[in-house]
Amino acid sequence: MKETHGVTSAVKETISDIQLIDQIKTGDISGFEILVNRHKNFAFTIADRILQNEEDAEEVAHDAFVKLLTSADKFKGESKFTTWFYRIVMNMAISRTRKKKIRTEDIDDSPNGIAEYSNFEEFGGLNRQDRTYYLNKAVSRLRDEERLLITLYYLDEMEMDEIEEITKIDKSNLKVKIFRARKKLAASLHKMLPSELESIL
Repeated sequence: MKETHGVTSAVKETISDIQLIDQIKTGDISGFEILVNRHKNFAFTIADRILQNEEDAEEVAHDAFVKLLTSADKFKGESKFTTWFYRIVMNMAISRTRKKKIRTEDIDDSPNGIAEYSNFEEFGGLNRQDRTYYLNKAVSRLRDEERLLITLYYLDEMEMDEIEEITKIDKSNLKVKIFRARKKLAASLHKMLPSELESIL
């Protein structure tokens, strides 16, 4: 029986998000855990970028999955599952900011940060851990919308069409906003690094 269960689990892992959603629509929620495991990290990251508070971000990510489970019928397959689901996360996070006016100075050094994005010359010879720290700190200083756009574009490497669908921002404006956010991010890093590098070199 253990082998059969293992095979079944392995097969389920290969099922697409849309197939799993279709199963949920029929009342079969056996694959729900797979969806959660696939998308919980990035759902948290999106919420955290907007809320700048890990506890609230965890609650929003949890609530978004609950809404996914209860609102599966609303997914019509007209876009990618991730586009539809991440928009749910974004809307719930924005709704919470309106209720709680959260303000923080720094972002925690999290494995869900934008550690992979290293196209800034200011990073020089910094190792991965230091790059993660400085980049997350710079991202935390952006406005809510800018943090979200940088996260979607660089961390999840989404196409412009997907980001447009999630944010409902016109593509031409989206390109401008991402360009400006990147410039602000680079400027923030440039101001941060010269003084702080002296203490770690």
